Amino acid sequence: MTVSLELHVVELLCSRLCHDLISPVGAIANGVELIEEMGQSMADEAMSLIADSADQATRRLRLFRLAYGAAGNSGSFTAAEARTVLGAWFRGGRVRLEWPADVMPKPDDGLLKLALNLGLLAEEAMPHGGVVTLAAGGGNPALSVTAEGPVLNLREEVRQALDGALAQADLTPRSVQAYVTGRFAEQCGWHIVVDAKAPEALHFQLLRRAS
Repeated sequence: MTVSLELHVVELLCSRLCHDLISPVGAIANGVELIEEMGQSMADEAMSLIADSADQATRRLRLFRLAYGAAGNSGSFTAAEARTVLGAWFRGGRVRLEWPADVMPKPDDGLLKLALNLGLLAEEAMPHGGVVTLAAGGGNPALSVTAEGPVLNLREEVRQALDGALAQADLTPRSVQAYVTGRFAEQCGWHIVVDAKAPEALHFQLLRRAS
């Protein structure tokens, strides 16, 4: 199956990525300005700000490169790397990743790329934080990502975008990541099922599409 994306979708995805990067990059610029304006007296504080922001920007870029770029399709992309990159994305935030070291999805059929994208969707559904748990096996589902938190809110716009029920022209920067994730899955022969069995738990399951 070949899935084509309009230029509009590419533009929205670029807007989404820039939005996620502007905060740490802007903080780096603020740190430099602080040194220029206040001199050596503020150097230590400014350098700490610059270092933390540079680290955050680097972690986000590493994930974007694998979640959206061709690097995520490379045979050298391993489950251990995906686990490290997604864990680094959550570091310092309100969401904690539970990805046991012995849970290693196969690096084929787009599973690792989808694991990263489903992790981002799970985080977005937890505005007050929580835990993202990843499970994988050789059966059906081949991959399961669970969001657990005090408040879960997967917007209807995002659900529809994930399922492909939302026209490309109706997408927004808030829903485009879900849309692209769903189309990645289709391209690789998967179907994503969202299951909310309890108010505090939301499951994203990756099932093989019927041939």
